[in-house]
Amino acid sequence: MTADEKTKEPQRSTSRSSSSSGLLRCIVYLLDQTDHDTEVSKKALGSELFEKVCDRLNLIEKDYFGLMYKDNQEQKYWLDLTKEIRKQIKGGQPRFSFNVKFYPPEPANLQEDLTRYFLSLQIREDILRGRLPCSFVTHALLGSFIAQAELGDYDPDEHKGNYLSEFRFAPNQSSELEEKVMELHRTHKGQTPEESELHYLENGKKLAMYGVDLHHARDSENVDIMMGVCASGVLIYRDKLRINRFAWPKILKLSYKRNNFYFKIRPGEIEQFES
Repeated sequence: MTADEKTKEPQRSTSRSSSSSGLLRCIVYLLDQTDHDTEVSKKALGSELFEKVCDRLNLIEKDYFGLMYKDNQEQKYWLDLTKEIRKQIKGGQPRFSFNVKFYPPEPANLQEDLTRYFLSLQIREDILRGRLPCSFVTHALLGSFIAQAELGDYDPDEHKGNYLSEFRFAPNQSSELEEKVMELHRTHKGQTPEESELHYLENGKKLAMYGVDLHHARDSENVDIMMGVCASGVLIYRDKLRINRFAWPKILKLSYKRNNFYFKIRPGEIEQFES
């Protein structure tokens, strides 16, 4: 079960002991498919819970991560670390998922192996949830790095038959894909888990939708579009095709009025896409 699916579980009321002691019980679903059940003061800011989770994970490079929650309409929000938790969560027991919030454009520059490990787990989840589309070849290559990281070198005496049948590499996984992954796994002999994870990230970062956070929107002609925000800028999609891109250095001003977003672009910097 993914973190997204877990946050859909029915909301339960907090325990009586937590309520009477002035504590707020929170459940946080982690990227390794485990959960962290903890308590904070009722007036705690989001930062208190986030720090508790990071301490539990021994995470140093915290700035890339955040805590996500959903409202009753399944709308996702990032927990604001500067505000009280109870003022952001309306009713029920607070449930969060620990996720990558800012995808680094160059994973190799991360300082900690643990940070790269959590980033690789997030990419795996993004792929399985269909948020990060891949070709067959890319699915197979990424899957082979997962196999090497988790199983080590291919061993014909140990790895017999379809030894990857319990692994999940793609949303619609086929036996053909599993066979290709096994074939490529044999070529990674000698790679350590850390090296395999780095190869995984270096290939994952090349995917078109890597780190793109999509939001439903409408253009000035009231046509449905998707607006994607990522490290390089703001991307506009229509019918799954990118029709415009605004790089951050080209955006002079970004403003919001009522339900409208306005971009002020440097003169002569608009790319030649269909508007």
